[in-house]
Amino acid sequence: MAYLVGALLAVAVGGLGTIVGLDRDRAFYPTIMAVIASYYVLFAVMGGSTHALLVEAAVAAVFLAVTLAGFRYSLWLVVAALAGHCILDVFHGQLIANPGVPAWWPAFCLAYDGVAAGYLAFLLPRRRA
Repeated sequence: MAYLVGALLAVAVGGLGTIVGLDRDRAFYPTIMAVIASYYVLFAVMGGSTHALLVEAAVAAVFLAVTLAGFRYSLWLVVAALAGHCILDVFHGQLIANPGVPAWWPAFCLAYDGVAAGYLAFLLPRRRA
C-alpha cells in the first residue's frame, strides 16, 4: 500500500505542477527534493537520536548540495538526486539506525522518489523541444 500511495502522490504532485504551471519555474523540483531530503532528519529528531540526527543531516546535506547544483546548472542533477534518494530508501534501514522512521516510510519514499525522478526525466527533453 505504501508503494502505491507514494507512486500515486508523485504522479499527482508532478501532474498538478505541470497542469497549473508550477513546474515552469525551475525551482519546483529542487524544492521538492530539498523537502524530501529533510524528512529523515525530522524522523531522527522525532526518534530522539542524536547520532541518527547527525548522520541524517550529513546525508541530507549531500542531497541538498546536488539539488542546489541541479537548480543552478542542470535539472538532470535533480533527477539524479531523486533517483539516488530512491536507492537510499532501499538500503536506509541497513545503513542508518533511525528509531523515528515509520515502518512504512522507506517504501512510500522509494515509490515517490522513483516516480518523481522518472516524471522529471520524462519532462526535461520535452521542455527543450
